[in-house]
Amino acid sequence: MRDTLTKIASFAYAALIYGFIFLPVAVLVLFSFQDGRLPVPPFNGFSLQWYEAVFADRKLMAALANSFMVAIVSSVIACLLGFLAAYALARYKLPGSALQRGLLIAPMTVSYLIIALGLLTVLNTFGIKLSLWTVGIGHVVINLPLCFAIIYSSMGDHHINIERAARDLGANDFKVMALVTAPMLLPSILAAFFLSVTFSWDEFIIAFLLSRFDVTLPVEIWSLLRSGLNPKTNAIGSLVFLVSVAVLAVLELTLFGRTKKS
Repeated sequence: MRDTLTKIASFAYAALIYGFIFLPVAVLVLFSFQDGRLPVPPFNGFSLQWYEAVFADRKLMAALANSFMVAIVSSVIACLLGFLAAYALARYKLPGSALQRGLLIAPMTVSYLIIALGLLTVLNTFGIKLSLWTVGIGHVVINLPLCFAIIYSSMGDHHINIERAARDLGANDFKVMALVTAPMLLPSILAAFFLSVTFSWDEFIIAFLLSRFDVTLPVEIWSLLRSGLNPKTNAIGSLVFLVSVAVLAVLELTLFGRTKKS
């Protein structure tokens, strides 16, 4: 009897937690099909008019493409720099390595607003015009510490013997890093990359302060919300969520599923 009550309580607790997390997303998706002018109850029936409006909106589509480009490029650069920094600090005895690790992780403790204002001051000092490239620089700054922390934490001592064996077989340091260490750390590198893409995709403050005419999706959604509730925001949010879930599902069934089996 006690075991049964424990299982029921566990399932109820899990249902509450998942409901708390996913209920806003479910409401967002539901009212993206609202057959009416406002995305609020009562639900008037299903309609695809707002999805058609999203695809017909050139500004939204341009902002979506900008967000995708900034997220991919900045995440690739952040992962590359994070991997190189993690490899150097984990495999070589560098002066002040503990201080260097602390400095690399320090931006994770700083508000995005402070980082954005600091970058804006630096860019204005050097006369660099605001654009999507400056937004990408800002996203590299905030994602590099995350990539470094994830990759560095997975570089255990058990990899050292494999790297030594590769060197004994004639591989130089670059080949060891590129052909031995990087493939062994591929799950961690991919995890860092996709987390960086997620953070860059959703980031607003840096994208707002460091962009000018070409904006990312969060900035464009913010401009839509300034004029009041708009069902198009629900539709574009649902599309982004569904695409993210589809990508994660494909990765789980292909790449990460193979890693678990091996």
